[in-house]
Amino acid sequence: MNAVEREVRFHVGRGAKSERQLRKGDAKPVQDKVPRVARLMALAIHFDRLIREGKVKDYAEIARLGGVTRARVTQVMNLLSLAPGLQERLLSGVVVSESERTLRRVTPHINWSSQRL
Repeated sequence: MNAVEREVRFHVGRGAKSERQLRKGDAKPVQDKVPRVARLMALAIHFDRLIREGKVKDYAEIARLGGVTRARVTQVMNLLSLAPGLQERLLSGVVVSESERTLRRVTPHINWSSQRL
């Protein structure tokens, strides 16, 4: 009997509840991820727009709709108190090394010139 060679491509992916699964085919190429702080900044701007347009009443309603605490919504919304230049840098992905926790320490500073990273 002659031996038959066969090539099968596979990769390990994540399934439900982050369980590892062996899957046929090549893995999907890794996409450039948008930094988490940039996504949170955009979310804060979006939430602010929803409140201003009267589509939601307040932070409590956003929290209920999103299934998070009011405190978490407040943390996200506090990013709006960052200096406009800093917000722009976050949204453009220029500031990628800063964590959300670091930014939360900067937001209480009312004077925008003192908000340095």
